[in-house]
Amino acid sequence: MKYLSSIVTAGAMALLAACGGGGGGGSSAPSTPATATAPATVPEYQALSNRCVAPRSGADWNGKAYSDKQGSLNDELRWVRSFIDETYLWYKEVPAGINMASYSNPLDYFAVLKTPATTASGRPKDAFHFTYPTQQWQMNQAGVTLGYGVTWYNRDTASSRLWGVALVEPGSPAAAAGVQRGDLLDSVDGVSINDMSGAGTAKLNAGLFPDVAGARHQLGLQRAGALLTVSLIASNVNEAPVQNTKVFNTPTGAVGYLQFNDHNDVAESALLQAFTTLKNANVNDLVLDMRYNGGGYLVVANQLAYMIAGPVATSGKVFDREVANDKRPVTAPSMFQSSSIGLSPALLSAGVSLPSLNLKRVTILTTPGTCSASEALINGLRGIDVEVNLVGGGTCGKPYGFYPEDNCGNTYFAIQLQVVNNKGDGDYADGFSPTCAVEDDFGHALGDPAERLLSAALNYRASGVCPAVRSARSLAAGNTDGNAPARLVRPGMKEIAVLHR
Repeated sequence: MKYLSSIVTAGAMALLAACGGGGGGGSSAPSTPATATAPATVPEYQALSNRCVAPRSGADWNGKAYSDKQGSLNDELRWVRSFIDETYLWYKEVPAGINMASYSNPLDYFAVLKTPATTASGRPKDAFHFTYPTQQWQMNQAGVTLGYGVTWYNRDTASSRLWGVALVEPGSPAAAAGVQRGDLLDSVDGVSINDMSGAGTAKLNAGLFPDVAGARHQLGLQRAGALLTVSLIASNVNEAPVQNTKVFNTPTGAVGYLQFNDHNDVAESALLQAFTTLKNANVNDLVLDMRYNGGGYLVVANQLAYMIAGPVATSGKVFDREVANDKRPVTAPSMFQSSSIGLSPALLSAGVSLPSLNLKRVTILTTPGTCSASEALINGLRGIDVEVNLVGGGTCGKPYGFYPEDNCGNTYFAIQLQVVNNKGDGDYADGFSPTCAVEDDFGHALGDPAERLLSAALNYRASGVCPAVRSARSLAAGNTDGNAPARLVRPGMKEIAVLHR
């Protein structure tokens, strides 16, 4: 998967479609008829599952033997079409006349089977239609990513690229080499970041996004006006979804803080541990840093909401309700989850009671990188009248969920539902606006009380006063430097809401 393009248009470098997006989506979704029932016959895509042109042998990332059987291109294309026809939220809006026989692979065919509609603002209604290699998807859900442990942001223009370090994973190759948040990328293997040629772009991509563990590349970085070179070896990095659990003692009581980056398998146990620590510290308020949390399992967002609000506020209340197409069966709403479900049984078994802070308000640090399941958390808490104050920038705007479907080595992500809360609210396709608009601060470590968003959050919760910054509209669009918006560079699989089966 590549993120750099040698062609720059419209004032910003275009990312590949699989990288996801920060906005879009329709202002409404079709209602699920009350009379919808389960289909009487098995959908064709289920019958055609794993009939592959090139069947795999061996076992997947989780050690499960592949169930691939010899099939044909026609089998794989028919699987794609049936998957869309049966499950896609806007299947009725897929253009007629798309000829399956015109496509030589299922990925290209899948890419065109989506609604062409746009929102009132002119953005694509469906900006979240993509595929990803199944093994990499499985690794991601287990908290493992191939690379150096760096999350980049960019502020590209039509004539230049500006890339910087947003996150460095503790214990990663980048951390061992001394890479720091705020470092600016100057070169990769001697190729300038501003080399726009095809050959230069290819070398940059190869160094920034290595395909195999063990690959070694040199990155030139700028820090405080000085140039330094680091040599990095790609590896499978175990990413910690919860970091920097802290307690700040303030004149108005103990305030908890934690950095939450991903709603994945391992987050369930990590959040339980973090909230146990905060509960034992008797915190009476919480700052939840989700500025770079693109989403993941909705059940983890559900559990997190329970741990914030507690049993009294959530009793008998709906965390989310799925609105699907008129072919799908009506599903029961998801009530607030007060116990573990064992997403990663080696770390945490099912049925363990979750701790709770019983808070009536929470402050969440947000940017346009706050997406999907993270937005469902905000929406779910507001649905039971917990005061949720957002400090930072506007969120990405993705009130949609997926049941990712694997077939023949690729995982397909097509929007299958819209998520609404206890009050029936779920229309945030343009994102949630910040309560207190503050620019992201790449000059301080996350969790540092001097860091701009955290400092503003601590002050705002105490005084209700927000620091003076540029317009909230500018920040909601991610425009944090007055010139080009800051965007996280990450794959679409890290910006979704996933329903757990």
